[in-house]
Amino acid sequence: MKILFVCTGNTCRSPMAEAIFNSLSCNTDLISSSAGISIVNNSIISDHSYKVVKNKLGIDLSGRKAVGLTKSMLNDYDLVLVMTDFMKHILKLNNMEYEYKIFTIGEYCGLNEEIIDPYGGVIETYEKTYTQLEQCISLIISKLKEGCC
Repeated sequence: MKILFVCTGNTCRSPMAEAIFNSLSCNTDLISSSAGISIVNNSIISDHSYKVVKNKLGIDLSGRKAVGLTKSMLNDYDLVLVMTDFMKHILKLNNMEYEYKIFTIGEYCGLNEEIIDPYGGVIETYEKTYTQLEQCISLIISKLKEGCC
């Protein structure tokens, strides 16, 4: 199963989510990528996101360039997980043929909370976002593994 994490600029939340998911899933049948709905060309992962992922997972994302969301991505991925209700609404409104596979992370894991954008905040804000993502993603992986086995 291919999961796509989507945030605004693909420099903070969704790259962290992708790294967390791929690190925790330990399953080659469950893989993730990430994209942004409104990226700035040639932007790279935020410094704080890079540092948090490096410290928590030992994964070096330095120089990782933002990826813009495309229609073909929505088609190719089995599950699209966004950070907020607003993002879900916009994606579903503009991509009705894929609405059945677009959810917020909080909705899909059962916590019904939004993943707040840490962009521009202090590193502690990014660490809180990382912890929130890790908690949700752990629940998502358990849910997906139950469905696979």
